[in-house]
Amino acid sequence: MHIEMLVEMVEYAVKYKASQETLHSVFYEKFRDKYPWLPTRVIKGAYRDAVRRAKSFKKKKRKGETEKDKPVIRSITLIYSDSQDWRLREGAIEVRTHRGWIRIVYRNNKQLHRYLYNNWKPSSELKLKLTDGKILVYLTLTKEFEISYNPDNAVAVDINENNVTLAVFIDRRLHEIYRSRLALAESL
Repeated sequence: MHIEMLVEMVEYAVKYKASQETLHSVFYEKFRDKYPWLPTRVIKGAYRDAVRRAKSFKKKKRKGETEKDKPVIRSITLIYSDSQDWRLREGAIEVRTHRGWIRIVYRNNKQLHRYLYNNWKPSSELKLKLTDGKILVYLTLTKEFEISYNPDNAVAVDINENNVTLAVFIDRRLHEIYRSRLALAESL
């Protein structure tokens, strides 16, 4: 279902330079009638995916990186754009489908746990990519930082053929200099 919707939307988006809003007005009712059990979020996720693919295809076509007339869809990515449709709990990611909640248990991931226990929060979007019988999960984490601006502090960078120099100024005074020599000039 998802591939069929995506193919049709991508072809339309490439041909007519359609936005998400245009794809919604053209395809929403059609796919709601065809697949009444399918959650709205899946159709909306297909809009976003179709627009991204169409934009990428047009860019590659302009650069001459593809000779095809339309994009080829090799794999699909399910996009859950609202955090009410998925949750992260007890070593699993749970996603809401037309059949109810499904649990995807992941292997122990130390890096993920390190982030979660250091005040990082999952964003509202979750992407699931289905490839070779595996599910790849793309999870974006966010964290709020307080940044104080002080116009008396600055970093200056000087890039030359054979070195890169970084100067750190604190309170308008030179605090530290970092210089890295490059072998670029010698290899030319």
